[in-house]
Amino acid sequence: MFSEKRTKLLVLICLVLVIAVSAASRPRKMQRLSAGGWGGPHIRIQVEGSSATIDYDCAHGTITGPLTFDSKGRFSWRGTHMREGPGPIRVDQESGSPATYTGSIKGDKMTLTVTLTDSKQVVDTFTLTRGGKVRIFKCK
Repeated sequence: MFSEKRTKLLVLICLVLVIAVSAASRPRKMQRLSAGGWGGPHIRIQVEGSSATIDYDCAHGTITGPLTFDSKGRFSWRGTHMREGPGPIRVDQESGSPATYTGSIKGDKMTLTVTLTDSKQVVDTFTLTRGGKVRIFKCK
């Protein structure tokens, strides 16, 4: 009798562990960012299909897809960042610098941090709203 109770307890513990491990290892459900505009102070993002264009003060950029975020709203996207300035640009600067766009989405609000990939320099962090007002100052 004692060994039967022990066996049942051991089976129960194993079952609980299997369920816990499978729940923890389950991949997060990814959602795709829908097409449309996001805006905020000093930034605008236009999402089209699996890419986006970004326009901000004295710079612009692109994000290449897929533009997905996890069930907690977190994302990390790759793209380019190009500084702008007055006057002509050099031919070798036309493509911009590789950049990582990280942040989170909660409802109609997005927090976005732009980091240059090569130097790990953070360009800025922005707060955007879906369809939000935009005011950008361009360098001329």
